[in-house]
Amino acid sequence: MNELEEIELQKEYIKKVKELNKNKILKYNILTMGCQLNENDSEKICGMLEEMGYIATDNIEEASLAIFNTCCVRENAEEKLFGKIGELKNIRKNNNLIIAIGGCMMQEKHIIEKIKKSFPYVDIIFGTHTLHKLPENLYKVIESKQKVKDIIDINGKVYENLPIKRESKIIGSVTIMYGCNNFCSYCIVPYVRGRERSRKPDDIINEVKELAKNGYKEIVLLGQNVNSYLRSEMEEIRAGKRTDEKGLYSKIDSFAKLLREINKIEGIERIRFISPHPKDFTDDVIDAIKDSNKVSKLIHLPLQSGSTKMLRAMNRKYTKEEYLNLVQKMKEKIPEVKFSTDIIVGFAGETEEDFEDTLDVVRKVGFEQVYMFIYSIRKGTPGEKMENQIPEEIKHKRFDKLKHIVEDIMAENNKAYIGTNQKVLVEGLSKNNEEFLSGRTDSNKIVVFKGNKSLIGKLVNIKIVSEHMWYLKGEI
Repeated sequence: MNELEEIELQKEYIKKVKELNKNKILKYNILTMGCQLNENDSEKICGMLEEMGYIATDNIEEASLAIFNTCCVRENAEEKLFGKIGELKNIRKNNNLIIAIGGCMMQEKHIIEKIKKSFPYVDIIFGTHTLHKLPENLYKVIESKQKVKDIIDINGKVYENLPIKRESKIIGSVTIMYGCNNFCSYCIVPYVRGRERSRKPDDIINEVKELAKNGYKEIVLLGQNVNSYLRSEMEEIRAGKRTDEKGLYSKIDSFAKLLREINKIEGIERIRFISPHPKDFTDDVIDAIKDSNKVSKLIHLPLQSGSTKMLRAMNRKYTKEEYLNLVQKMKEKIPEVKFSTDIIVGFAGETEEDFEDTLDVVRKVGFEQVYMFIYSIRKGTPGEKMENQIPEEIKHKRFDKLKHIVEDIMAENNKAYIGTNQKVLVEGLSKNNEEFLSGRTDSNKIVVFKGNKSLIGKLVNIKIVSEHMWYLKGEI
């Protein structure tokens, strides 16, 4: 069965479940863990469920269906999941709650064994490659009361035209590729999401055009390694074995060209992308960012460590010097460029000298935002077998030192915004004070200011008047 036939089959199951739910008020509760790719997957899950007649609820006590979309990047995600499943045991007895668990964690055999042994009342287990089959699996549970485990270990296919219920009406995420070929030694993602598979250019372009038509202003392009878009398919493209009906492969055969094409779409005001890999940041991508007026000049450039020795142990395939040279090249070509990054503290074998190298890069680059993580061993990765694991107290001590330095740099960076005019995409009311509106600059800084609700969803010129570490305050 090809991808199109499979989706048509699932649409039939959507109709079947909707018929079973006819004249019933059934609600679902969903918990999403992890990255923006998971959030995008959850939007598809919600889209399918609502077409089947379910209504979203934040109150698990009134839900007929509980869905967990899991992440396995952090160890505490497992503890959180098991705790939440345990809480549902009594609720399940009282209202016949159906429990479904999907996502990355379900691709790990030891997790599935734990669920079978400790939580036998879970009804559906589905993996990263079988999300699209939720309607079929749900139908089996409702109709025949059977438990369903739907996991495949091989690389999945790319399925288009799934229903989707988006969280925001202003910012839309668009997945451009799935999986990863990098096999960083700390990371489980390639083992649970499979190897790289890129979506067709025309499917991406059509999705962005549809978002623009529906009033979306910002697009976030998603992938584990976005700047290797179409690289795995390139041999087939060049040989003429991979084509599409609109001939877009001849027009768009790289991430740089995809950026340029999306930049042309009317109605879209801002384009972001996550996450790129420093080793794949080619000159054509840098030029596309420079030339494209809608592409954000805040570049997320994951560092992980500033030590060349640690980068080698992490299998990151670049050195400290190469990373700094890349940053310098971008600064020369794009004067207004700013950077955010990811950093892992305490990977196996990290010495004080290695950690100081990381601090050195942080100081030299002057990141706008840093997402910091204390390393935790992930079962099934090369990092699990490495010797010289760092004691927890040392990890936490280093993390605290990094945090203080990052906050000092952020405070200095924030001061530079005072008195400047910034284009702010207004996202809604401030979460902390509904007298203010809240939005983000091109550099992803949160700005709060007083203004009419009619400004929500628009790009507004705001003068920054003060800074407050995690946000800026402005006025129209």
